[in-house]
Amino acid sequence: MERDKLGFLLGLVGVICFSLTLPATSIAVDYFGTTVVGLGRTVIAAILVAIILIVRKEKLPSIRQFKSILVVALGAVLGFPLLTSWAMEYLPVSHGAVEVALLPLVTAGFAMLRAGEQPSLKYWLSSLIGSCAVIVYALILGFGQLQFADLALLAAVVLLGFSYAEGGRLAKELGSWQVIAWAILIAAPFFIIPVGLNFTQDMIHAPMQAWISIIYLGVVSQFLAYVAWYSGMSLGGIARVSQIQYLQPFLMILFAAIFLNEAISVMTIGIAIIVLLSVIVGKNTKVTRSDSYKT
Repeated sequence: MERDKLGFLLGLVGVICFSLTLPATSIAVDYFGTTVVGLGRTVIAAILVAIILIVRKEKLPSIRQFKSILVVALGAVLGFPLLTSWAMEYLPVSHGAVEVALLPLVTAGFAMLRAGEQPSLKYWLSSLIGSCAVIVYALILGFGQLQFADLALLAAVVLLGFSYAEGGRLAKELGSWQVIAWAILIAAPFFIIPVGLNFTQDMIHAPMQAWISIIYLGVVSQFLAYVAWYSGMSLGGIARVSQIQYLQPFLMILFAAIFLNEAISVMTIGIAIIVLLSVIVGKNTKVTRSDSYKT
């Protein structure tokens, strides 16, 4: 039980850190552009990761582990940062936050396929209540009309959900921070050239908030938040811990109000309470876990 509680707490820390990602991206992309923000954060994280791996003299992952790391890199390091950076040029943070709320369902689905988890009926009911709450919220606020940027966000959610499930599964044997660290290190060399070609001299003179945002994205969103998140899923179970993500849209909207002056409605607070209750119920539901790994 203590293991599950620690997993839930680490997952919550990860979600809080992730909740600042879209607001930070929205600020940074105005000054650095999609490519530098979407791929540059990995280059920043890679510098920190390389130092840690060298100092700790970590051994290389096995071929089987390497395959899973590539999946994590595809979703968490390439797909989600790049697609959300592009989408945030066209959508408000509150809009993107609602679509990111689909992550728990996507992650739970992939957890069944890749990690052998079997959530109970009570879990799925609480999960559906949380999903329906944010969907209703989106429709009432007029987000029901999809734009092309919405499709990019939905693709980002699917890729990230897959990488979450794969990373949470692999973290049990490789270690939480090692999973995202190797994914970053593998992907970063391919990002250096496009980032360099798109970085202009004018970007050097970007305001302090833009630099703080992109550094946050590189150090926290791209690395430290994943350390907490994968640790949480490894300890508490991928499906159960992933339900904490239902809080992420409302935390994003809260941070958008604080840093971007976006409005918070009474409806947002009401829906957030419903979502919070579904998370509490889902946290205490039974999820059967298998210790075997699918390759």
